[in-house]
Amino acid sequence: MASVTDNITHHRFEMVVDGQTAFLDYAFEDGRLVLIHTEVPQALEGHGIGATLVRSVLNEARTRSLQIVPRCEFVVEYLRRHPEFSDLLAPLPEQQ
Repeated sequence: MASVTDNITHHRFEMVVDGQTAFLDYAFEDGRLVLIHTEVPQALEGHGIGATLVRSVLNEARTRSLQIVPRCEFVVEYLRRHPEFSDLLAPLPEQQ
C-alpha cells in the first residue's frame, strides 16, 4: 500500500495509488488537528483507500501528540467503528 505524506503547502495528507491522489484536508485550530474533508478518486473507491488514509492520519496525530477535531463525516464514521482512536478526540468546548 502507498504511504501517506503530509503536504504542508496544501494542508492535506495525501496518498497516491495508481497515479491518483486520495487526500484528507486539515487545518490547525487552537493547536488541534481539524480533519475537514476526505476525498478518494472514484476509480479507487471500495478498496479501503479512505480507511487506510484516515488510519494513517490518526496514527500520525498520535505520534505528534495532537488532539483531533473531526469535521469530516467519513472520519467521524471511521472513529465510530474504531474506538481505539477515541483518546485522540479533543474535548468539546463545554468539557474544557
